[in-house]
Amino acid sequence: MQAETISPAVSTDLVHPKKHSKLGNLMRELIKNKHYYILMSPYMLIFFAFTVIPVIISITLSFFYFNMLEFPRFIGWQNYSRLFLNDDVFMIAVKNTFLFAVISGPISYIACFLFAWIINELSPKVRAIMTLVFYAPSISGNVFFIWLIVFSGDRYGYLNGFLIKWGFILEPIQWLTNEKYILPIIMIVQLWLSLGTSFLAFIAGLQTIDKSLIEAGAIDGIRNRWQELWFITLPSMRPQLMFGAVMQITGSFAVADISIALAGFPSVNYAGHTIVTHLMDYGTIRFEMGYASAIATVLFVIMLGTNMLTQKLLRRVGE
Repeated sequence: MQAETISPAVSTDLVHPKKHSKLGNLMRELIKNKHYYILMSPYMLIFFAFTVIPVIISITLSFFYFNMLEFPRFIGWQNYSRLFLNDDVFMIAVKNTFLFAVISGPISYIACFLFAWIINELSPKVRAIMTLVFYAPSISGNVFFIWLIVFSGDRYGYLNGFLIKWGFILEPIQWLTNEKYILPIIMIVQLWLSLGTSFLAFIAGLQTIDKSLIEAGAIDGIRNRWQELWFITLPSMRPQLMFGAVMQITGSFAVADISIALAGFPSVNYAGHTIVTHLMDYGTIRFEMGYASAIATVLFVIMLGTNMLTQKLLRRVGE
């Protein structure tokens, strides 16, 4: 009896049927939704050109010595060992950045949501006015000059003038040159500026909640606004909560302009120094681009890890 021969094509399909089926499904999906991918392509090209590729280049450069004049020279982990073992200023910057993120990040995030929740209950005209009032500081230019006047170190500073007038102090306090006050002042200003994009995202999310869910919840046993908030409002706006968390985390870890404007660059005893100001020091002043890339990579890993942890926590909302 003659043995049957199996063609190579048939044998390949028999060995890897799942591989071919997945590839076929992917191709059919691409062809079916080709118009969506064509519309997305300009953004994706810009995103890859100006975000993904620079991040990859930065991570690669972190293993090189590069001073913008000489050709990059591979040095392995030396930038990272120098960063964590020999750079005392970087450790001060890490401490300040984490203090800033841990204190101001959650407070600003909760404040954004609470103000959005309260304003959402107002009439449409009043809601529009109050949204503009709360959002305006985040889009105003040169707002730091207001705080420079408030915390001015002479008697003409608003805070010093108030405290002297009412007898709390006898001599003006040098708010922005005393390392004891610099970081708390930066946190206060950041909180004042924090009602920005996240605040608008929360307003938009609250506007899209289906009112029938609230009525159904009342029938199912929800008795007060706090139960409604936890079991209906928050689960219904998880995308906005996630977006707001990413924005607040990024803003908390990327503080630089406020510190430079208020406390100078560098600040007294590096009291207002952050990871980003350290990055600016080596990247735009000293032009040690390999070392600056190592700083940027560490900051990227910190932000990525914090975002992943926040996403896990937000998935538990409403459970």
